[in-house]
Amino acid sequence: MPFARLATATTPTCHIGLGLAAVGRPGYINLGRDHDLGENRSVETLRNRTHELLDAAYAQGVRYFDVARSYGRSEEFLADWLHARPDVDDIVIGSKWGYTYTAGWRADAEAHEVKDHSVGTYERQRAETAELLGDRLDLYQIHSVTPDSPALSDKELHAKLAESAAQGLTVGFSTSGPAQAEAIRTALAVTVDGEPLFRTVQATYNVLETSAGLALAEAHDAGLTVIVKEGMANGRLADPHAPDAVRAIAEEAGLGSDAVALGLVLRQPWAGVVLSGAATATQLLSNLHAAVVDLDDEQLARLAALVEEPGAYWERRGQLPWH
Repeated sequence: MPFARLATATTPTCHIGLGLAAVGRPGYINLGRDHDLGENRSVETLRNRTHELLDAAYAQGVRYFDVARSYGRSEEFLADWLHARPDVDDIVIGSKWGYTYTAGWRADAEAHEVKDHSVGTYERQRAETAELLGDRLDLYQIHSVTPDSPALSDKELHAKLAESAAQGLTVGFSTSGPAQAEAIRTALAVTVDGEPLFRTVQATYNVLETSAGLALAEAHDAGLTVIVKEGMANGRLADPHAPDAVRAIAEEAGLGSDAVALGLVLRQPWAGVVLSGAATATQLLSNLHAAVVDLDDEQLARLAALVEEPGAYWERRGQLPWH
């Protein structure tokens, strides 16, 4: 397991990862992104922005970096950064397949990505990822599995994934939607030749959306590494959009709302890696303060009161505009 490297790390930020969804393409659904990135979103501008974030993250002890085939040129940007820094050999790289990027580098595209969990898409995207990241890739995840995903029942696909696992690649999956818990439990039951197929799970968990918590604990107990995405609910838990309770607790701690939101996730005993989706170095440094957040019982109760019904949470997420 590549994540064993993180288990021996001593920096307080080693269990915070950097996801490149927000900077690998010009359009995304995070709130405040117009202000974060400005109008110039050329390939080279975002490539430089990505490299600045990667440099800052690595310097601050971050050791997991997360990309996907559908995150525009995120794999390419990360590969360029790795090629320029051959001495960086203590990190873990994860990518995802299952969505194809279709926006053509436009923020106003009608469709930004197309989902397909077929064997054909896996083989095509596995080759595309290999061309960019080669043997630097540690983890390959099925992107956004839901309970009805054919990826959970396709035996031919399972055999292909098991073959990659036998060659040293860690195989995992990510989830999304109001039925994350069901998808996680179904995936935990997937085996090939009597052995569990998946070794990691990446799921949404945050102050507003906690419905996957018990299933993630079960995954952790089964030996999977748990990666948490969208810890700030696509910007809904960051200033100035954060709920009053989050902002008040942040003021009490002398930190940003983002640090409090990520700090809540970090304190979960099953959370192996918690992703920052920062678009600026300033945001990243603020996110990393999550490692020192200490929440008391009264503060935890105030945050627990903010939990939304999963269907309502995901409906609102689906209505967020692509900026």
